[in-house]
Amino acid sequence: MDTESTGPAPDRGYAETVRLAERAAVLILLGLLLYGVFRVLEPFAMAVAFGAFIAIGTWPARAWLVARGLRPGVAAAALLIVLVLAVALPLLMMAPGLADQIGVVAVRARLMIENLPETAPAWITDLPMVGDRAAGLWTRLHGVQGDINTLVAPYSGQIARYLVEIGQAAAGSLVQVLLALLVAAMFWTGGDSLVAQLRDIAGRLGGQTGVDSVEAAGGAVRGVAWGVVGTAILQAVLMGVGLAIAGVPGAAVLGFLTMVFSISQVLGPLIVVTWVGAAAWLYTEGQTGWAIFMLLWGILPVSGSDNIVRPLLIQRGSAMPLGLIILGVFGGLIAFGFLGLFVGPALLAVAHGLLKAWRAAPAG
Repeated sequence: MDTESTGPAPDRGYAETVRLAERAAVLILLGLLLYGVFRVLEPFAMAVAFGAFIAIGTWPARAWLVARGLRPGVAAAALLIVLVLAVALPLLMMAPGLADQIGVVAVRARLMIENLPETAPAWITDLPMVGDRAAGLWTRLHGVQGDINTLVAPYSGQIARYLVEIGQAAAGSLVQVLLALLVAAMFWTGGDSLVAQLRDIAGRLGGQTGVDSVEAAGGAVRGVAWGVVGTAILQAVLMGVGLAIAGVPGAAVLGFLTMVFSISQVLGPLIVVTWVGAAAWLYTEGQTGWAIFMLLWGILPVSGSDNIVRPLLIQRGSAMPLGLIILGVFGGLIAFGFLGLFVGPALLAVAHGLLKAWRAAPAG
C-alpha cells in the first residue's frame, strides 16, 4: 500500500518541472521580444512620449469633434492640420529670423558694453549685498571696451562648437516635433480602442483601482499640458507680440525665453525682468509712450495670464505639486534635451497620478 501511494510522485514532480521549464522559456522569449521592441522604438521614444503628451492634452478637442459626427480619422486629420499650422509652420518660419535676431541681440550687447560709462550708476552700487560685486563687474566690463574681440578670441573655438551643437539640437528637436505630431495623429485615430485596452489591462492587474489609476494619470498629464505648457505658450506669444509691436529687437528670442522661463516655474520672475527691461530700453531710447505700453502689456496680458489662466487650466486637469514640476522640467531637460521640458513633467505627473489613485483606493 505504501508502494502504491508513493509510485505516482516522481511523475507529478516531472510534470511540474516541465511546466516550470515551459513557463521560464515563455518568460525568456517574452523578455527577448520586449527587448527587441524597445531597441526598435528606442530612437523614437521621445517622439512617442511627446506624441502621447500631445494626444492626451488635446483629447477633449478630439472628443468634441467626434461627438459632432466626424470620424476619428477625419478628426485626427483636422487636429493635425491645426497643430501643424499653429506650431510646426511658425517654427519653420521663425527659424531663419531667430538666428538673425540672435545676431542682432549680440551686436547690441556688444555696443552696450563698449558704451558703458566709467563708473556704475548709484542705483547699482546701492543694491544690498550685491552692489559692490555688481560695481566691480561694471568696472571690468568697462575695462574691455574696444577689446572684446581679444577677450573672446581664446574661446572662439568653444563658442563655435556650442553654436553648432545648439543648431543640431534645434534641428533634431524640430524633427522630433514633426514625428510627435504623426504619433499624436495615430493616437487620435485609434485612441478609443487603445484606451479600452489600457482600461482592460489596468482592470485585470488592479481591478477598479487600476482603472482609476489610468484615469488619474491622464488627468495629471492634462493638468501639465494645459496649466503649465498651455500657459507658457500663451505667455510666450503675448510677450513676442507685445515686443514686436513696441519695436523691441529680438522679440522672437525673448518670446522663446519667456516660454522656457514659464515652464520652468522657478525662473518665472525672469519674465517680469524681461518686459521691465524692454520698457527700460524703450525709455532710454526716448520712446516714453512705448515704454508705458510695454509696462502695461507686461502687467496685464503677460503676467496676468499666469495668475488667471494657469489656475483655470490646471483645475480642468489635475493639480501637481510645484516641486515635481520643477524637477520634471530640469530633469527632463538634462535627460532628454529641449523636448524634455514637456515630457519630464508629464512623466512625473503620470507617476504622481498613479500613486495618488493607489493611495486613495480602499485597503484590501
